[in-house]
Amino acid sequence: MSDSPPRHASPSLQGRRIVVLGAGSRMGRILAARTSAAGAELILAGPDTGKLKATADELPGAARVLALDLADEASIAAFATEAGTFDHLVSTAAMPANGPVAELELSAVQRAFAAKVIGPLLLAKHLAGQVREGGSFTFFSGVAAWRPVPGRVVMATTNGALAFLVEALAVELAPLRVNAVSPGIIDSGAWDAMGDGKEAFLRQTAESNLARRVGTPDDVVQAVLFTLANSYVTGTVLHVDGGGRLA
Repeated sequence: MSDSPPRHASPSLQGRRIVVLGAGSRMGRILAARTSAAGAELILAGPDTGKLKATADELPGAARVLALDLADEASIAAFATEAGTFDHLVSTAAMPANGPVAELELSAVQRAFAAKVIGPLLLAKHLAGQVREGGSFTFFSGVAAWRPVPGRVVMATTNGALAFLVEALAVELAPLRVNAVSPGIIDSGAWDAMGDGKEAFLRQTAESNLARRVGTPDDVVQAVLFTLANSYVTGTVLHVDGGGRLA
């Protein structure tokens, strides 16, 4: 799958400064490429600056790389000092702690909550005052919160908690907007490790959801761009799951 900008036109982000947290991941890279192509100046943030620099090197526009660990409040505070003011923050961060409840490790559970719940709360604490007028925070939730399955208890819980956090932050931080995008099954490369089983899994997903297809990275990016551009949307979880949570 190509990471190049797809056929859909992106709204202009000329003159906007956007923080992309998790820009070393596949989805983060695609999102960074789209926002950069639309004219945004980017701040790429995450714990692995090597991956972030690789992303920055591929972008058509200006980008800074700053270290940020959502599990470490001191790291978040230091990032706030370095980042300065900005217009939007988008966090694709996730640190899954999957497996049966009886086998879960506390440290993994804590990292998962840091990525989806505690980290976003601390980002709001340290960065809300640096968001320019009309700006926003957009976080990534996920369909697991609405369709829990065995072995994904932590994933379901953290994504669900984030959905409620978005509403609470939107109320407290208004008029700063706070939203979440909740992807379903997206063919972003995350399922490639399934090998020969991937095709059957994606086919079954398409047959069982309401849209009768599997999601693409572009579906998710379009949703994120909508949350950035629409100044009348806040406290909202935008589901990008083909109706999978309802099927």
